[in-house]
Amino acid sequence: MHAFPIAPSEDTLSFYVVYMSHHIQPDSVATYLSGICNRLQPFFPHVRHTRAAPLVSRTLAGCLKLYKTPTNRKRPLSVEDLFYVTSLCPHPSHDDKLFHALLHCGFFALHRLGELVMPDRVALRDWRKVIKRSSVTAYASGFGYHLPYHKGDRFFEGSTIIILSQDEADPLPVFNAYLSSRDSLFRLRPALWLTSAGTPPTRAWFLRHLRAIFPTDIAGHSLRSGDATHFAAAGWPDERIQALGRWTSQAFKTYIRKNPVILQALVHGRTIAERDSARLPQ
Repeated sequence: MHAFPIAPSEDTLSFYVVYMSHHIQPDSVATYLSGICNRLQPFFPHVRHTRAAPLVSRTLAGCLKLYKTPTNRKRPLSVEDLFYVTSLCPHPSHDDKLFHALLHCGFFALHRLGELVMPDRVALRDWRKVIKRSSVTAYASGFGYHLPYHKGDRFFEGSTIIILSQDEADPLPVFNAYLSSRDSLFRLRPALWLTSAGTPPTRAWFLRHLRAIFPTDIAGHSLRSGDATHFAAAGWPDERIQALGRWTSQAFKTYIRKNPVILQALVHGRTIAERDSARLPQ
């Protein structure tokens, strides 16, 4: 159609990158190129070498700079949002109590949403990852449970989650209210988190309840980023937030770099903490 030679060359791949970057995200063009090379390799064995040529790589890098759209990040959840949610239900149902407990635990323990709910696709569900009711422990000023698996735990060693009572948006009464309701309805079932139907909540279940209250700028990841921002603003050191969120060192650095709100809170919170400590009498 364009009178280009059939054999792929650096010029044709470079032209393809520019053409496609006008119609789709440049990030996706690299994926498209990989798929094309995979299909063409049996007929043109040199195609991967051509794909790695400096002309093609630089063209793709240039298109990423020219046509890349800004990242649309979701707003972190805040303590005020937790207050707002609980104030909406003076007489909550069991599902309301479950949703409130998931919000508070997800916020104060820096949970990923996938650690608290089941995937929507049945094929992806794994009961080994489900938090058990039997692992719940009550403390004088908080509660805890065993998280059997998280993203950084490849060998199912698990982690003990301890959530302490807070002055603001205290998670302890919210969790106790849910636990009392859960035990009265499903005392013999093993999973900690259960809906009124007696089944673990799914991602779609949680997001449906979230969408009923918050606008689209709040999503499942807002729990984790919200608490990281909350503790950073309180002056917590990096390593303490990293340990609470169960990040590896490199993953935490990447997370901070990709979430400028948390980075700003870390700098601002640390400055305030250092200033307050300097005012204390020696």
